Amino acid sequence: MSQSATTVPAAAPRVLAEQGSRVTRRARRRAFRPFLMVGGIVAVIVASAGYWLHSGRIVSIDDAYVRAAKLAVSTDVSGIVAVVAVKEGERVKQGEVLFRLDPQPFQIALAGARANLAQVALSMDAMKRDYQRMLRDVDARQAQLESDQASLARFASLVHNGGVTRADYDDARFRVAVDRAADESLQTQAQVQLARLGGNADVDVTTTPLYQQAKAQVDEDQRQLDHTVVLAPFDGIATQVDSLQPGMYLAASTAAFGLVSTEHVWVEASPKETDLTFVKPGDHVDLSVDTYPGRSWNAVVESIAPASGAEFSVLPPQNASGNWVKVVQRIPLRVRVDRKPGDPELRAGMSVIVDIDTGHVRHFADLIP
Repeated sequence: MSQSATTVPAAAPRVLAEQGSRVTRRARRRAFRPFLMVGGIVAVIVASAGYWLHSGRIVSIDDAYVRAAKLAVSTDVSGIVAVVAVKEGERVKQGEVLFRLDPQPFQIALAGARANLAQVALSMDAMKRDYQRMLRDVDARQAQLESDQASLARFASLVHNGGVTRADYDDARFRVAVDRAADESLQTQAQVQLARLGGNADVDVTTTPLYQQAKAQVDEDQRQLDHTVVLAPFDGIATQVDSLQPGMYLAASTAAFGLVSTEHVWVEASPKETDLTFVKPGDHVDLSVDTYPGRSWNAVVESIAPASGAEFSVLPPQNASGNWVKVVQRIPLRVRVDRKPGDPELRAGMSVIVDIDTGHVRHFADLIP
């Protein structure tokens, strides 16, 4: 009994000490709780203010895609495909041959046009010479007219005296009338011939309308012959080449295959209209392509479309009804990519994330109304 009585008083101070420490910790927590609450609110305010100050500078657009100049290769003449000079996926340089049509029909047409041009030149030269002949015929007829008029004058003075018969006088008078009619006819023919020469007897044959018409046909046939050889208009990659085979007939202006440019490449984005407040041409852009994680490109805002995409639709939206709902529009934007040697290939249709640095910095003063 004496041992238990001595143990209880010894344990009581420890229990009291533990209870006192717990009370002290609770008091401290209660004392720090207002500071923690105020500090949390201040931290949220500071973080929100920092985000607000910096969020207006960078505009991020995730619905952007790589675009490239594309061409459906064709020619404006019809013919049989003779040679296809490229393969699927082959890179070509500007001016390289893509395919050829059979040139023989066009060569025959050109030869005929050149022969016709030469014939026109000969005909025009003959017309000039014929005009000179007509003038000489007019002079000869006028001389004959003067001679017959002189004879008629003599017969007129003699017919009353019986020096010539009335029949001879009438014959002379008729010859003068015939000479006058023939002279007028020859002069009319000469005028017609001169009109064919453009009113200039010494005209340069190559400047006459007939010659120019024949020359135009030669040029057209030469152009068609030249267009039987189709050249690459720009550096690019050939695609869908298998749709064109030697021996097939290719109608004029029919797409033979595709050519995608490797030089004229850009990025097209469609940001919301509310994101374009401070965006302007010339702003710096950081591009990241989904195909190449961790890789970025420097770029520049090249242009902003003057209208939204809906304005160019077949049926633009109308707001005539009373149940109109406002929808945020998207404005197309073009970005010029600064590509360097050794950069990965950018292919049309790749998904891109565009981050535009507008250079606009907000200030706390903007919060003041």
